[in-house]
Amino acid sequence: MTRNASADTSTDRVLYGCMGLGGSWGTDAYGPADIDAAEAVIDAALDSGITAFDHADIYRHGKAEAVFGEVLARTPGLRGRITLQTKCGIRLADGDRPGRYDLRGESILRRVEESLTRLRTDVIDVLLLHRPDPLADPEAVAAALATLHRQGLVRHFGVSNMGAAQLAALQAHLDVPLVANQLEMSLHSRDWVEAGVLLNTPHATANGFPVGTLEYCRDHGVRLQAWGALAQGRFTGRQESPAEKATAALLARLAEEKGTTPETVLLWWLTRHPAGIAPVIGTARPERVRACRDAALRAPALTHEEWYELWITARGTPLP
Repeated sequence: MTRNASADTSTDRVLYGCMGLGGSWGTDAYGPADIDAAEAVIDAALDSGITAFDHADIYRHGKAEAVFGEVLARTPGLRGRITLQTKCGIRLADGDRPGRYDLRGESILRRVEESLTRLRTDVIDVLLLHRPDPLADPEAVAAALATLHRQGLVRHFGVSNMGAAQLAALQAHLDVPLVANQLEMSLHSRDWVEAGVLLNTPHATANGFPVGTLEYCRDHGVRLQAWGALAQGRFTGRQESPAEKATAALLARLAEEKGTTPETVLLWWLTRHPAGIAPVIGTARPERVRACRDAALRAPALTHEEWYELWITARGTPLP
């Protein structure tokens, strides 16, 4: 196992999401071809200026972390060049037991130990709590995180899929600051940006995004990370609705004008927001990772008007 000098993902414009690595979602073993495929997409990310890699202990039943660890083992020095982030807190269905959330203190400690073994490293740079657990005891969660930090096993902590009130409640029990909050955010999943403008309209009640979350994160130095940032190819591959087709055409035009790719423009729409959003791209195709290169290496080249044009086109209706 090797220790690296990375800190957190606070300066990364784009993260690579490793959910697609490791073969099938079944419990079957991974093989050499899965390791080679992981290495190819990791190389594509590195070639594109992406050095932060996002995992979760449940991805491919742990195989995503395991094949990543295999790549680290066959590539001396790579660990020192990257930031490793992983998540815990979701338990997959097992026999008669349903899928569930589990943020008990002893479970957090055990899951981190398992992730460290699979990733073949002795430290995780950022650990995210994957989903809120209604049965979690904040004091027990805080004690587990403090233990991991004190033992040097985790450098930084964050959450995923949590609102401002949940962040504040957890932070009240922690001596270390939460550094990240990973949420579904894209030009397709727009609740996070719609919530702020639908206030005081009849449509506000249909929007479930907790108002104030973006503001809380900005005020408290919590980096927003956007999972699903490429919108599952709705604007750069398959298009199903008239609004998606119109948005795809607009992305293609803007990309041509700016000398880049539609994927980059799609990610620029997120990074142009003043909340400082870092997209997490989850494709397992090296060529699609490389299509995001300019989003990782260049500041977003979207004007105020272009940003709004993309938003309104994707909405399919005018703003209120």
